[in-house]
Amino acid sequence: MYKEFFGMANLPFSRKVPPEELYASQAMEECLGRMKYVSAEQLFAVVTSDPGCGKSTLIRRLIHELPGEQYLCLYLSDSKLTPKWLYNGLIQQIGGTQKFYRGDAKLELQKEIELIRGLQNKKVVCILDEAHLLDKDTLEELRFFLNTKIDSESPLALILVGQTELRTDKLNLQRYSAIRQRIDINCVLPHLDRAETERYITSHLAYASGSQEIFTSRAVDEIYRSSTGIPRTINRICEKSLMYAFQQQKRLIDDHMVLYVVEDEMLKERSPK
Repeated sequence: MYKEFFGMANLPFSRKVPPEELYASQAMEECLGRMKYVSAEQLFAVVTSDPGCGKSTLIRRLIHELPGEQYLCLYLSDSKLTPKWLYNGLIQQIGGTQKFYRGDAKLELQKEIELIRGLQNKKVVCILDEAHLLDKDTLEELRFFLNTKIDSESPLALILVGQTELRTDKLNLQRYSAIRQRIDINCVLPHLDRAETERYITSHLAYASGSQEIFTSRAVDEIYRSSTGIPRTINRICEKSLMYAFQQQKRLIDDHMVLYVVEDEMLKERSPK
């Protein structure tokens, strides 16, 4: 549809954009560099942001850029993750035998990780997404799991990824002070500013291999204002604006068209059924 109308080879604001083609702000690049350090040194890190600010992009890029011959990346995203299913979920990804009891599952995972580290000479990186939804028992279990050798060595790199409340609310509670003390690196992904929003749009249009002169400067102003610099929202506004422009047979998108999309089509999506 609009892809052919604008002469694009790829959809610029799709979730299917390859990791290496995704725009990375300075904050994203800095966070990515720190997560690579966490992976190499087998540390414990926490990454937080408001919804839609790039946590999934960061994870995709990290997994993509860590050499497969040196690292084994394990990823779990489950809001109801219990300690037993935490261990069994990781065991399943490694290819080990899942266990019925939590203690057995923990020992099995430790054994499998030691084999990976010893025989395959790989470092294990465990990424737990939606970590702001984890309950107290699961978070406490992470602390015990990291203490397999009495604080002398961590068996893996552990990265908790979650929404802002993981850092500002949950981990600030007194009950989690022991976990908080073990965090080696804290990363926060901020909203994009106006200049970064424009670079984001330009970068994704370049990936599409079409014209990069589709959105006027005032259209970008409106996209930034309406999205508050949240990449996921920028994607949705731009996608709907391109579709609207195609329907109107307009090859240039101005601020009035963006405002129409935001106030009409976006609100319709949010209205109750």
